[in-house]
Amino acid sequence: MLGPPPYALTAPTFAFRSLVSLAARAALGGPRETALATLIAARLASGAAPPVALAPPLRIARADAARLWLSSVALPAPVRAAIGKLVDASAGNDDRMILASLAKVTDVTAPMLTRGARSELDRLAARFGG
Repeated sequence: MLGPPPYALTAPTFAFRSLVSLAARAALGGPRETALATLIAARLASGAAPPVALAPPLRIARADAARLWLSSVALPAPVRAAIGKLVDASAGNDDRMILASLAKVTDVTAPMLTRGARSELDRLAARFGG
């Protein structure tokens, strides 16, 4: 028998392993909160990414919950603004807006990101055609 049996499920993969690793290793405070906020925003954006986007009501509920969490996190102003725009864009249906917001988040957080984390954000952008 070659390959997995026809009834076997494929193992799920997690697209943001480097971002999680960065958040786990970052110092407490600003660097860790920035990494966590970037991770949350990237996960929200991936839920809107083609070809399998989540239903709009679910994306809106997730964005609302993320906004509430972001209000309790201490982030530098440029990072907060960029993350907030990506969270808002992830609730909508405009792929170009999500792509532009994701590019801004990547630019603003670039000094704090590892090469792997940056690559994960670039792969996410490619799913939106960027």
